[in-house]
Amino acid sequence: QVQLVESGGGVVQAGGSLRLSCAASGSIFSINTMGWYRQAPGKQRELVATSTSGGSTNYASSVKGRFTISRDNAKNTVFLQMNSLKPEDTAVYYCRLWPGEYWGQGTQVTVSS
Repeated sequence: QVQLVESGGGVVQAGGSLRLSCAASGSIFSINTMGWYRQAPGKQRELVATSTSGGSTNYASSVKGRFTISRDNAKNTVFLQMNSLKPEDTAVYYCRLWPGEYWGQGTQVTVSS
């Protein structure tokens, strides 16, 4: 059984920063990918960023240059540093772990204009 627990969401003004964390526990393969998705009201869930255990990262074009994904492999934790936040970044952010279909419960990020 794998569990993902997210933290760090909140309300911030446009231009501000937030840092999300996601800690994975349970039976986790040492070779894996962890990442973040987000879902805004009325919109489909979209990929934000991914990070492999080998060190590769990938970003959605909408967040490239503003968001940074990082991880602590020893603690099976992934982080998302979000800078220069915009109102359109408002969404529920979900952590995901591959291989398998493991999701966190989601954390709300609200950016006010």
